[in-house]
Amino acid sequence: MTNEWINLMAAIATENNKIDQSEYDKHQVMRGLRNPNGTGVLVGLTDVGAVDGYEIVDGVKVPMPGKLFYRGIDVEALVEGFQEENRRGFEETAYLLLFGELPSEESLKHFNELLDKSRPLPPDFTENMILKNPSKDIMNKLMRSVLVLYSYDEDPDNIDVPNLIRQSIRLIAQFPTIIAYGYQAKAHYFNGESLVIHQPKKGIGTAGNILRLIRLDGKYTKTEASVLDLCLVIHADHGGGNNSAFATHVVSSSGTDTYSAITTALGSLKGPKHGGASYKVKAMVDDILENCPNWAEGDALENYLRKMLAKEVFDKSGLIYGMGHAVYTISDPRVKLLKSQGIKLAEEKDAMTLYGLYEAIEVLGSKILNEKRTATDRVCANVDLYSGFVYSLLNIPEELFTPLFAAARVSGWCAHRIEQIVSDSKIMRPAYMSVGGNQPYIKMEDR
Repeated sequence: MTNEWINLMAAIATENNKIDQSEYDKHQVMRGLRNPNGTGVLVGLTDVGAVDGYEIVDGVKVPMPGKLFYRGIDVEALVEGFQEENRRGFEETAYLLLFGELPSEESLKHFNELLDKSRPLPPDFTENMILKNPSKDIMNKLMRSVLVLYSYDEDPDNIDVPNLIRQSIRLIAQFPTIIAYGYQAKAHYFNGESLVIHQPKKGIGTAGNILRLIRLDGKYTKTEASVLDLCLVIHADHGGGNNSAFATHVVSSSGTDTYSAITTALGSLKGPKHGGASYKVKAMVDDILENCPNWAEGDALENYLRKMLAKEVFDKSGLIYGMGHAVYTISDPRVKLLKSQGIKLAEEKDAMTLYGLYEAIEVLGSKILNEKRTATDRVCANVDLYSGFVYSLLNIPEELFTPLFAAARVSGWCAHRIEQIVSDSKIMRPAYMSVGGNQPYIKMEDR
C-alpha cells in the first residue's frame, strides 16, 4: 500500500509542478540561461578563464575555431610551453588559476612542496570516513568526504583570502587521494577485490599519484603520466558559465564555507548533463563495437550513427555522445590537444584501430549533425569524445571518469570562489515569476 500511495502522490505532484511550456515564451524567460541565438545570458564577470567559439557580428552569431584561455593565456600555448620543457603541467596550471599569474621556478617548487605535504588525508580519515563507509558511487564518496574535511579544519568558516588559499591547496592535493581510496574501498567491499591502499608519493605530481594510487602495483609509464597530466590541464577550468563554476559563484556569494561551496560544485558535475559525458561516450563506443562490428566497411558506421539520431539504437536518446558544445562550433581546442597526445598512447598500447573508430565518429558525426544546420549553428566534436578513449587506454575504471574530471576542475572552482568573494559582495538572487495564481485556503473538513 505504501508504494501505491507514493505512486499516486507522485502523479499528483508531477501534475501540480508542471508549468505550461508556453509560459516561458510568454514571459521571455531565457531557459537554461541561454539567449534565443544560443549564446549565454550575461550574469557575471570573470578573469579566471574564457571560452571562445563564436563572435557576434552585427547581432549575428558567427562560428570560429575554438579557443580556451586560463587567466588570458591560450591553453594551447600553455601546454606547448611545459611540454617543450619536459615538465608536468597541471600544478603550473593550478597555480596560474589560483594566483592569476604563471609561477617562477622557485614559486612552482614551493607550490609543489605544499601540495605534496597536503596529499595525505587526516589521521583516521581513511579508515573512518572511507573504509567504514564505502560507496558504490565515487562522486558520492567524494562529496561526503569534502564535507567531513570541514570538521578537520581549525578555521573552516573564515573567508579571508589567505585562508581560502590554504583550503584550496588542501583540496587540490587531497582530491586524488580521496578518489583513489574511495575507488579501492568500492572495489573491495562491493566487487570482492583485494584492498590495496598506497600512500601518496612526493615528487611525482598529481597525475603520477593518481595512477600510483588506483593501480594495485602502483606502476605507470612516462607516457601514461604525461597524457593524464594533459587531461588534468585541459579540464582544470572552462570559464565561469559552465554549470559547476556558476554553481560555485552562486553558493560562494552567500558567504558560506569552502567545503560547502566545493561540494555544491561536485553535485553539479555529478549530473550526466555535465560531468558524465565521457562515460556515455565509452558506453556508446562499446555499443558500436558490439552491434556494428563492421564499422570500418563502407557506410556501416554512418548508417549506425543515423540510427542513433533516429532513436533506434543504443540508449535511444537521439544523441551522438561527444558531439556538440554550448560554445564551441567549428572546433574544440581541447580535442586538438588530447588527440596529439592520445595518438602516442594509442601507439604505445597498440590501439590505433580503436583510435580510428573515434576519429570516424568525429568526422561522420559532424557531417550528419551539420546537414540540416545553418552556417551559424555548427556542431563539432567536444573533449568528451576523446577523454573517455584516453582513460580507457590508461586502464582507468569507468566509475573514475567523472571523479578525475573533478580532481582537475577543483582548481578552477577554487579560483572562481576566491574571485567571487574578492570582487562581488552581493548575494546572487535572480528573479522567478510565479504563474500559478492564488488559491483560497480550504479547511480540513472541506477537502
